[in-house]
Amino acid sequence: MQLQNVKVARDDVAWEAEVRAEIPAEMLAHYRTAALKEIQKTAKLDGFRPGKAPEEQILQVYGEGAILREAVQQAIQHELPELFAAQKLLIIESPRVTTDTPESGKSLTFTARAALAPSVELPDYKKIAKKHTETKEEIAVSDDEHIQALTHLRRERARIDKIEAGTEAQKAAEESRAAETKDLPELDDTFVQSLGYESAEKFSEALRVNIKTEKEMQAREKRRALILDELVKDSKISYPAALREYELDDMEARLKDDLSRVGQTLESYFAQTKKTREQVRAEWKDAADKRAKVRLVLTEIARKEAIEPDEKALDHQLEHARKAYPQADPVALRAHIAHALRNDAVLKFLESVT
Repeated sequence: MQLQNVKVARDDVAWEAEVRAEIPAEMLAHYRTAALKEIQKTAKLDGFRPGKAPEEQILQVYGEGAILREAVQQAIQHELPELFAAQKLLIIESPRVTTDTPESGKSLTFTARAALAPSVELPDYKKIAKKHTETKEEIAVSDDEHIQALTHLRRERARIDKIEAGTEAQKAAEESRAAETKDLPELDDTFVQSLGYESAEKFSEALRVNIKTEKEMQAREKRRALILDELVKDSKISYPAALREYELDDMEARLKDDLSRVGQTLESYFAQTKKTREQVRAEWKDAADKRAKVRLVLTEIARKEAIEPDEKALDHQLEHARKAYPQADPVALRAHIAHALRNDAVLKFLESVT
């Protein structure tokens, strides 16, 4: 027996497959028999031990409708996966099924929709990466940048000194910003030694190195962003709406976490911005789309290049994450860290292309 009148459609916008088919009467009768026996195994009826109640009693108590609904469920659970496989439809979630009301002796029509697995066709990612990495800018720290950083730190010292002397915090900040450079306290040996440095000279040298390191990190992030922008633009990517919703949920969770750190809630944020949750998520839609596509592109490159996260680094980060988030699901936590490490490994691979 096979499903009949099978019609398959693909929704390229939602990236879902829809199957409409008919369970013939004889197939439904077959699964009705199986459903009745299944219910009989666990049915608890007065006067009968579990599994020993006669079918007539079960029908009287449960009703024909309940038996048929169970039969339909069993039929779809058994037949639908084979149908999707036969149609070469790779789905990534349990199908959402709607049916007509089943009737004894009659065929039954049902519709099933399910998100398709993402489809990613990559461009020449090595060529794109090489274009952005073969001409690296020389990173240097100018004297002006160094002086500005030192001045900023001197203002910070002035602010802290004023607060420790009893000045109100806001006033201390305003006075330190308004002070002439010549009136700011020096970062002398005594002060920098309290920060763990040997001398003011050593501190100054370390500051220059830190500024250069920060500039190198910014240049690397800019370079990576350019590579990813071009990869996303030149790739052919289709994915289900559920993946965008996942990204939106992640963005919302990050905002919630950031707000909690400063004593606020999502509700207070929505009130301050005079926007609803739906409006905020709608504004995030393009960013979520970009995040989803970047995720898919990096995952596909990792698959093609057999790139996996370093196990030692994964275990090390997982150990720290468990201490920071003791209530987190360890499996989900490991998957999250592994995903981040794999993405970073892919980006390092792209940066190393020659």
